[in-house]
Parts: sequence; C-alpha cells; structure tokens
Amino acid sequence: MQQIPYHIVTKKVPTFYFVGVTTGQSSIMKVFPRWMEALGRLDVVIEGIDHKPHDERQAYRRTVTQMKYDPLSLGALVTTHKIDLLEAARDMFDELHSSSQLTGEVSSISKRDGKLWGHAKDPITSGLSLDAFLEPGYFARTGGDFLCFGAGGSGKAMALHFINKKDRGDRPKRFIVTNRSEGRLLGMKAMVESLETDIEFIFVHTADPRVNDMVMVSLPEGSIVVNATGMGKDAPGSPVTGNGVFPLNGIAWEINYRGELDFWHQAMAQKESRNLFIEDGWLYFVHGWTQVIAEVLHIDLDPDTFNHLNQLASDLRPPLVLKPRHAGQSPS
Repeated sequence: MQQIPYHIVTKKVPTFYFVGVTTGQSSIMKVFPRWMEALGRLDVVIEGIDHKPHDERQAYRRTVTQMKYDPLSLGALVTTHKIDLLEAARDMFDELHSSSQLTGEVSSISKRDGKLWGHAKDPITSGLSLDAFLEPGYFARTGGDFLCFGAGGSGKAMALHFINKKDRGDRPKRFIVTNRSEGRLLGMKAMVESLETDIEFIFVHTADPRVNDMVMVSLPEGSIVVNATGMGKDAPGSPVTGNGVFPLNGIAWEINYRGELDFWHQAMAQKESRNLFIEDGWLYFVHGWTQVIAEVLHIDLDPDTFNHLNQLASDLRPPLVLKPRHAGQSPS
C-alpha cells in the first residue's frame, strides 16, 4: 500500500481548486458555477486554497498532495504561486509539459491517465490577451519598446509570446524587465538565453519605484508598459510612483482586474495628457481560467465555446471605478 506523505481530505464531489492568495474575493467564485452549467458539468464545484506569497515549501507540497492522491480532486488553476509551487513540489508531478519545463512554473494542475500533469498556460493566455488589443505590425508602426514590471510567470510568458512571433513587426526591438528579486530576474534571463531571438532583453534589478519611473520615462513613444508584479492586488502599491510618466501614445496594461489597482489608476490619471490606451486584466482573467478548465476537465475550447463563456463571465464583471484621489492626479 502506497504511503501518502500528508493528510488528504477525501472529497465527495468532483472538486476544482483555485490556488491563490485571496481566492474568496475573486469573481471566479460566482462565474464558475455558471460556466459549469453551460458546459454540462454541474457536478463540479470550486474550492479556494489560499497561500501567503512565497509560502513554506511544505505548505505547497500539502496542496499538491491533495490533488495527486484524492480521486475527486480534479486539478487546479494556480496564480501568484506558479513558480514557488513548482520549485517546492516538482518531484510530485508525473509529467511536466514543455511549457512548464521552459518557464519553471505551473499554472495548471491536471490529471490524465492516472498521472499528475503540470502545464504553464500563461504563454497562451497572455498571448491571446495581447493579440486582442495589439494590431498586427504594432511595433513596426510605432517603434515602441515593451517594459514589464515583474519577472515572474506572467513576465516570462509575455517574453515567450514575443520571441515566438514570426513577423518582425510583431516583436519589440527591446524588452525591458525590472524586478525586486534578483533570483527571478536570473531565472528569466536563463530562459531567454536558451532561445534564439533578435529581441534585445534588458534586465533591471530594483526594488525602488523611483528607478522604475526613470526606466519608464526613457521609453520611446508608443511603448507598452505592463504591471505584472502582483502589486495592487496581492500586495499593496504600484511598481511606479505617482510621479511616473507613461509613454506618449503608449499602452498601459494592468494584468489584474480586482484589488486596489494603483497602477491602473495612475495610468488613468494620464490617459488624456499622454494619449494612453489602457487595458485591465479582465480578458486575461477569462482566457487564463478557460484554458485551465479545458485542460482539467478535458474539454475542447473552440471559439464559440470561449465566446459563450466570456459573455457569461462579463455579465458578472465587477465595475472599475476611478477613485476620487486619482481622478485629477498628474505627475509633477
């Protein structure tokens, strides 16, 4: 008889897990039942597992144990902990998709033929989201750079998305990434150096938002700036200060859709003066969840199915409200 290293809870119904930080606050808790009804899987329920950021190794291993050994624990979507969870429990996965091996992260945990699988879905989901608001040839037309605050799973995924773009005009000449943790920067640098690309990657190690301000103000017109740090949702604040100047005629993408969203508010304060196009994280949220659900439940996510699920989710989308203290804020 196989000895299970940790206690598991034997589920009575098929259970899909959401591994995050504040899972109970997510819109998925309301959206998921609607999606299961639309997919004919009303028997499947969702359950959140909250870990503190950069949690202890044993805590992540207990979470993976639950999914590996309980028959009705179907799998999970992992956010925030994608890299930490894999580093803590890599040996517990029977199979790791090439996307996980390359990025060093797991955003999808699923089962197939009795094996526990780990996938990194972010290269797909971030790519689908970027393609939704970037027209073909954007970088050839604008000459803009791509600045990503954060070298975690989402940052790596965006780098892969652009590296794999076939048309030169769809790739930025420069991809700049800043991060507080040197280890995460080195991990992303190692991934990039293992691939062939003509994109110039620049890595900046800093925990000072004023340094991020200086990096951002140096960008050419038409550049794209992304908050992929988790700040404004899983942690307070923003990667830039209230004095940070966004690129003229550029794009600001806040990949979160809930929380304080300080970065989004900062961009909105400069929308007219800098002629910014501003995108939030809602579409990223929908793409991320539908891709993982398709993997865990073994369903075909064709365009019609996605569009139907997207509409169901949009009906429950919380409104984005510009806070009064940001409404007239501008850099000094």
